[in-house]
Amino acid sequence: MNPAMKRARFATVAVVLAALSGAAVFSAPPAVASEIKYIVNNTAVTSYDIQRRVALNKLFRQKGGTEKAAQDMVEQALKSEEMARRNIRISKQAVDDSYNRFATSNKLKPAQLDQILSQAGIGREHMKEFIRIQMGWSQLLGSRYRSTEMMTEQQMVRKVFELGGKKPSATEYMLQKITFVVPQKERGAILGKRKREADAMRQRFNGCETTRQFAKGLIDVSVQDIPRILEPELPPDWATQIKAAKPGTATAVRETPAGVEFIGVCSSREVNDDRAAQMMLQTEGKLDEKAEELSKKYVDELRKTARIVQR
Repeated sequence: MNPAMKRARFATVAVVLAALSGAAVFSAPPAVASEIKYIVNNTAVTSYDIQRRVALNKLFRQKGGTEKAAQDMVEQALKSEEMARRNIRISKQAVDDSYNRFATSNKLKPAQLDQILSQAGIGREHMKEFIRIQMGWSQLLGSRYRSTEMMTEQQMVRKVFELGGKKPSATEYMLQKITFVVPQKERGAILGKRKREADAMRQRFNGCETTRQFAKGLIDVSVQDIPRILEPELPPDWATQIKAAKPGTATAVRETPAGVEFIGVCSSREVNDDRAAQMMLQTEGKLDEKAEELSKKYVDELRKTARIVQR
């Protein structure tokens, strides 16, 4: 994910972690019976959900109290349903990895972060769901932004001229996705075995030319070529690992809804052709300005067609 997109995330977890030093001042509110406060299409928003979001907003230093927290949870339900409708799935492992990285970057162990969030009345699972929605919504916004706000050729020429005639460059990747398929009904029984098989193949990976040869004789293994993908287009849940991998190596193995997967990096290079320039110019700076506006418009559209019942 490019720096502009990262800056455009709303209520980033970096803000949360910056506030964790003051988390101890928030004590968990007393436990009360949870009741349904809103029905958002087919999703229930409970008083307990709202209570936890109040505590999370305190860490964000956001004002608005219970009413804002309630609307935040309604909005989160809308976003979650839209992600499902658009087939945006953020794996549990991707969320866990992000959660653990957030803890490490603040010199905390995950268990310590768990404790801080529990004491603040937020809880680990509420935070992880918040992270999942952030990741998925960011991906949805990026897709929608590129499809509706593509820079025209004339705009690009004008922008390049403003930059002194130098086109911005982007890293172009050639990738392979290797999937060890795990049927859902067999997931509990064979997932561990498939993960070991995938890791063994990943360790042998030394380039994309031999992948299919390695896959021969293996049961339910697919190899998918992903030609010419630019850095801003990388899937958010894979981007960090792909950018860290060198050509001829592969990312770590991870669980996904399809089974167990890893990404092989065939090659990478810096390019500054028109497509790369267009993508980098349209996301640099401009996305920061457009992101909040686009997100609000998107959520407003979802609200208009949703069935929201307050109890």
